[in-house]
Amino acid sequence: MTRFIEYTGGDVEAYLQSQEQKDLLRFITCGSVDDGKSTLIGRLLYEAKMLFEDQLSALEADSKKMGTQGGNLDFALLVDGLAAEREQGITIDVAYRAFTTDKRKFIVADTPGHEQYTRNMATGASTADLAIILIDARKGVLTQTRRHTFICTLLGIRHLVVAVNKMDLMDYRQDVFEKIEADYRAFARTLGAENITVIPLSALAGDNVIDRSPKMPWYHGSTLMAHLETVPVGDDLDTKPFRMPVQWVNRPNQNFRGFSGTIASGTVKPGDAIKVMPSARTSTVTSIVTYGGDLAEAKAGQSITLTLADEVDASRGDVISIANDPVEVSDQFEVEILWMGDEPMLPGRPYLIKSGTSLIPGSLEELKFKVNVNTMEHVAAKSLSLNEIGVCNLELDKPLAFAPYKENKQLGSFIIIDRFSNNTVGMGLIHFALRRAANIHWQAVDVSKASRAALSGQKPAILWFTGLSGAGKSTIANLVEKKLHAAGHMTYLLDGDNIRHGLNRDLGFSDADRVENIRRVAEVSKLMVDAGLIVLVSFISPFRSERLMAREMVAQGEFVEVFVDTPLADAEKRDVKGLYAKARRGEIKHFTGISSAYEAPERPEIRVDTVITPAEAAADRIVAYLAETGRLSKG
Repeated sequence: MTRFIEYTGGDVEAYLQSQEQKDLLRFITCGSVDDGKSTLIGRLLYEAKMLFEDQLSALEADSKKMGTQGGNLDFALLVDGLAAEREQGITIDVAYRAFTTDKRKFIVADTPGHEQYTRNMATGASTADLAIILIDARKGVLTQTRRHTFICTLLGIRHLVVAVNKMDLMDYRQDVFEKIEADYRAFARTLGAENITVIPLSALAGDNVIDRSPKMPWYHGSTLMAHLETVPVGDDLDTKPFRMPVQWVNRPNQNFRGFSGTIASGTVKPGDAIKVMPSARTSTVTSIVTYGGDLAEAKAGQSITLTLADEVDASRGDVISIANDPVEVSDQFEVEILWMGDEPMLPGRPYLIKSGTSLIPGSLEELKFKVNVNTMEHVAAKSLSLNEIGVCNLELDKPLAFAPYKENKQLGSFIIIDRFSNNTVGMGLIHFALRRAANIHWQAVDVSKASRAALSGQKPAILWFTGLSGAGKSTIANLVEKKLHAAGHMTYLLDGDNIRHGLNRDLGFSDADRVENIRRVAEVSKLMVDAGLIVLVSFISPFRSERLMAREMVAQGEFVEVFVDTPLADAEKRDVKGLYAKARRGEIKHFTGISSAYEAPERPEIRVDTVITPAEAAADRIVAYLAETGRLSKG
């Protein structure tokens, strides 16, 4: 029988020290909805005597008021803290609880079972050493069981406990348990999962949770708690090469400069030779500073400040490594993605990539495949929707110091952030760096952009015309180019319809294709600016993210956004091709303004209200703006 801790008197200092020295197991409960995850954790907390008298009284009152056990204790209410969770009888958010036994300390995360909250489950799993995957004995292995198992293995959780719950509702039948175990192990083999323990139990009745149940004499394995207390924990991070992401440059005064962070792997001592990546600058550790005093040695998991013998340029996001085995550096990777956003992942769209202490702009390239979580089949796809998993390449705007996820979770994982909403829309794991990233370099040339522009007496720039179909973008852009050409300026007009006859003829009008459409045109525009031209780009370009991407490809001041602002009703009246009418009849899919959104510019350099401004006047205004801002004179 497991005996939970209880202070019985004596030396308080010795007692507290003994508690501090216990190892810690972080685990999660996951599985499909209503499999009994919250009930199981509630039972563990209750048996661990981690409830105060007022909490127990509240549980008794809540069980009578809103419980699902006919007035008996409803242990799920101990964990389901949100009002919506109690009302619906489900888990929505991740709930963390801690408890202790004589042998070990525990932190458990109760994660939601509903598919729409899979992203919350992944958050809880990201720090876990062990996962308890609950299966309702009445239902067997379900899709969400498979999805959660896949995510657990994807995140490198080494120990899986399959708790076949609610055995009391199946009369504790051995054949029911054995069929579920066989089904689950067959699926787990396709993932390469190891260290799987399968336990039949009843969280509500307590069978095989703490003590062995006499109702299942055919089961000869350990109880759940016995397994949790004895499963090996910890990893071999201390034996791996030293890596520490820099979180903060510690400069309290002019006499002290150190680099603070948490050691991701390895050990470090004063006198060790180190290398800062990605700059590859080297130095030697002079001291290891902590709040409690300097250390002779520090190891993985400790938060420290390193002082170095040399004035090395290092900043947040850099990684300090052992000099003879530094961390890798690249800006292109193969990655595996779990998409967590309500809007689909769009290849080519710029996102913010946060890995450790680094925050770098980047984009996800075309999907190689997405994973069918039922069959593990690799399925062709162009994008990922909420809770879908796939493999693609990631391209960053600057090099990242990293390690493959299988080698180091901290340096091999990242989250994907939407640049406008600042929401986390995905998480990813780095498989490896792409070889092309190391083999492709910029070729130096002697003739510069400034030299080319000087020949034509102008400053190169992009005039980006955006607006609804029928707003008048192409008409105004054409007039502007005629005026600039007449004045002797070197220009080129990229029109959306014309480009789709050649460069972008392979693209359709889905959101993913629209993103790629703009990415290609932005790259071409960048080359033309480098050639010294004034480039006029006339595209609907409905998404702010892609217009921002185009802006950031060129130097500050070289991008002029022209918002040709026309109400939808006016654009429809001008539609001589009848496209709007077809879109409203459903004959044209993904039509901007009708079945696909248009995100109007928030701060364009020029806004043209076509209701009150004729095209000729608008063109004159744009040319005047270019002259006033010095873009039509030698730079």
